[in-house]
Amino acid sequence: MSSSGSGGKDLAEGSSSSTPSDCHHQNPGGGTLSRYESQKRRDWNTFGQYLNNQRPPIPLSQCNSNHVLDFLRYLDQFGKTKVHLQGCMFYGMPEPPAPCTCPLRQAWGSLDALIGRLRAAYEENGGSPETNPFASGSIRVYLREVRECQAKARGIPYKKKKKTTNPTKGNDESSSTLHFS
Repeated sequence: MSSSGSGGKDLAEGSSSSTPSDCHHQNPGGGTLSRYESQKRRDWNTFGQYLNNQRPPIPLSQCNSNHVLDFLRYLDQFGKTKVHLQGCMFYGMPEPPAPCTCPLRQAWGSLDALIGRLRAAYEENGGSPETNPFASGSIRVYLREVRECQAKARGIPYKKKKKTTNPTKGNDESSSTLHFS
């Protein structure tokens, strides 16, 4: 990737703009990579390019969760999800009747999937699970805040799924349903 702008754009659009021919890429080892593996490699390369484009460049060995958070915020400029601001008349409306000037952002689900791929790529590229900046608590907090903010702005309630018994079967203990607490 030759420029920082196109690298982020590829990352931001990679999973939604792929074509059937994108599904398998040649692997230097001879086989083909799955779509997930190809996306993970592309994301990893884009993140590395992002670190190299910082002034001064940041070596991967010195990368921390703050750099990851900065990267996620940087990606917002390539987002396609309208996130209404609190002063907007459409704030909290899932389907606003007209356009507005609120910003486009990366969707929470895209960021969550990206972090999952980068977390795996970090360890596959020699990083220790104990020092994985993508597995940091601050990243989880950031993603939770993005999810909640986007849900409120778009009027979509995110409710925590409760692990309960299946209402159609009742509380019959002879049921074969497994319950975890």
